Amino acid sequence: MFSKDFVWGAATAAYQIEGAWDQDGKGESIWDRFSHTSPRMQNTGDVACDHYNRLEEDVTLMKNLGLKSYRFSFSWTRIFPNGIGEPNQKGIDFYKKLVRLLEEANIMPFATLYHWDLPQALQDTGGWREKCTVEAFKEYAKFMFNEFPSINHWITFNEPFVVSVLGHGTGTIAPGITDLKLAYQVSHHLNLAHAHAIKEYRKSGLNGKIGAAISLVTCYPESDNPKTIEASQMIDIGKNRWYLDPMLKGKYPDGALKMMQQMLGAPDVTEDELKFMEDNLPDFVGVNLYTRFLIKDGTDPMTFKPDNLSAREIESNENYTNMGWEIYPDALKDMLLILRNEYGNPEIYITENGASFKEPNEATYIEDDNRIEFLNKYINAVKEAISEGVNVKGYFVWTLMDNLEWAEGFSQRFGLIHIDFNTLKRTPKKSYYSYKRIIENNGII
Repeated sequence: MFSKDFVWGAATAAYQIEGAWDQDGKGESIWDRFSHTSPRMQNTGDVACDHYNRLEEDVTLMKNLGLKSYRFSFSWTRIFPNGIGEPNQKGIDFYKKLVRLLEEANIMPFATLYHWDLPQALQDTGGWREKCTVEAFKEYAKFMFNEFPSINHWITFNEPFVVSVLGHGTGTIAPGITDLKLAYQVSHHLNLAHAHAIKEYRKSGLNGKIGAAISLVTCYPESDNPKTIEASQMIDIGKNRWYLDPMLKGKYPDGALKMMQQMLGAPDVTEDELKFMEDNLPDFVGVNLYTRFLIKDGTDPMTFKPDNLSAREIESNENYTNMGWEIYPDALKDMLLILRNEYGNPEIYITENGASFKEPNEATYIEDDNRIEFLNKYINAVKEAISEGVNVKGYFVWTLMDNLEWAEGFSQRFGLIHIDFNTLKRTPKKSYYSYKRIIENNGII
């Protein structure tokens, strides 16, 4: 059974729901620029769900859902329009109002400092390529800890794999750069910034907890062919352990750093930096997991596309979500067991888990039994992992409401709440009420 203090929540991200992209002094982020200029983007986040102007309505929906916690992200450019310099009081006031409304509703704020939306002004001076951005993030984090002392759960970065490899290697998300060498240098700078934020939080004297949310995909070889097993292990290192090991051990996977440096000439890492990372480990790890990698015979790990969540052709049937991601709940349980067995059984929050399915834009009610079945199966996988001693403290559905799914625009619907993107009307889906009962019964399905 889940513990009495198990945290049941839902998650969102600022750019995906807030809208008001240039309202009340907010600066331009790399996603504002990318959505306005990249042919990859189907829609922009200029309005999104208009959460910025519908805050009270949305918190009421959270309260009625019975959430114990709400994971949201701060928009860096609402706080510091240029990333550094003078703060924007109206942006600060917006988030203070959000936190106050949450606390009045007995919903614990679970705050993410960085969910992919770097200030464009910092990108113009080199972005995560440069260590000055690490310093800017440290100062931003320090400021936020001081301004929001009642928040006692912090996430530094959401999915550094996506920021580094997809943002700077494949160019599929903002800032849209295609330079694999740079991607791995960026990954190291993210690790340094994460460690600096942890150090600043502990210096602040606050008594909360701080960690990071890592995108993970459990890797399985499709056969016992030694080359397939080796390919699966290599992909696991590149997708999972390259990010888990620095966060939880303060070092890169054995042999992987040297291999990357020989192949790419990056990242540039010093012993002092590794020691600094090791001295500033997190209090918990956030797990974002949706599916698995099934590695076929003949898969070349060096040409495997990290943004393709299967090494084989996706079939269009009930075993896959609308994103083309295979529904495989054992992937979550197995990853949790890996964290127990190989990473010292850290404190874990499932910071993202959910599914997108095809749904109409206009709707009076969505009977999303497919999403209900998905969530029930994955929550049961968490329960099984806990029964085997895994230290899971909470579970957050991705996502509270349909939103702008990054470059996929409004075509993917992950929400418990339906959004009509023409009228912005909110309509709780059947899964909203199902998850409400799960929360009320503390995980009994």
